[in-house]
Amino acid sequence: MSERYPQRAWALPDDATEVLLVRHGASQDAVPGEPFEMVEGHADPALSPIGEQQAEAVCARLALAPPDALFVTSLRRTVQTAARLVAAVGVEPVVIPELSEVHLGAWEGGELRIRTAHGDPLVKTIFEEQRWDVIPCDEPMEDFEARTRAGLQRVIDHTGPGRVAAAFVHGGVIGELARQATGAPRLSFIHAENTSISRIVAFADGRWLLRSFNDTSHL
Repeated sequence: MSERYPQRAWALPDDATEVLLVRHGASQDAVPGEPFEMVEGHADPALSPIGEQQAEAVCARLALAPPDALFVTSLRRTVQTAARLVAAVGVEPVVIPELSEVHLGAWEGGELRIRTAHGDPLVKTIFEEQRWDVIPCDEPMEDFEARTRAGLQRVIDHTGPGRVAAAFVHGGVIGELARQATGAPRLSFIHAENTSISRIVAFADGRWLLRSFNDTSHL
């Protein structure tokens, strides 16, 4: 009988760690003259009613194959998004402040959304130059790169090899980590939908693989 080599489904190597990057649900509307509360320089809105529904959907999906470890940022929209999964699997999330959203400087508190809606020309510059720090007083891109990489490494180290983590984070963070994993600069400014799941596999030799991006099938 001749030898046969069938295609096989992908499986996580024993010495690798998979991290599911879950964007938080939609947050409260930005209202001119009513900036969001701030936490350590970051806007900290709660989830909107739509965001709560999105959170319920993504947590129900993740509960079908529960991750080994859970992580959130210091901002409440990630904590609220993860809450149903935390209750379902009984795993207390670890807070990773380094994975909080990019500091938007003078455009924090919801100002970015308002200026985008009004067609501020600087928004176009952000995307043309692929840099958040064209915004006045924004976090330098090199600093954002370094802290998000350190944050993901904390997740990897805490989770361990052969295991899967779910980290509830932010859109800018997901884009930046996707860029780092692939070396494709424009991934950092491709929009990740609310409660989308993107997967990064970290290998023992230090390589990162972007296995999937912006999966919203649960919605």
